[in-house]
Amino acid sequence: MNTLSAGGRPIALDPEGYLVHLDDWNEAVARALAEREGLELQPGHLAIIGLLRDFYQQFQLSPATRPLVKYTAQQLGTEKGNSLYLNHLFRGTPAKLAAKLAGLPKPRNCL
Repeated sequence: MNTLSAGGRPIALDPEGYLVHLDDWNEAVARALAEREGLELQPGHLAIIGLLRDFYQQFQLSPATRPLVKYTAQQLGTEKGNSLYLNHLFRGTPAKLAAKLAGLPKPRNCL
């Protein structure tokens, strides 16, 4: 099992780098996960991560790209709720990478 150090404590990760225990997540963990991915979190990333966490609270699943785009458009408007914007933020894999940084399970229908 992989581990990540965030806030002075080890965080367990699965083989793909997702949190083993969803309750371990906080913003420091998100930043450490992003650093492992070569990404520095900006306010745009954090807004989408917050939306994903809200989506998970409501539906108990991590959305694939299409539902993520639709939910983002509903919550933040079409300027941010589109594939181009999300792909730019999350390097072409918005559903997978954003879910990982949000401390959520990998979306089921993502390879």
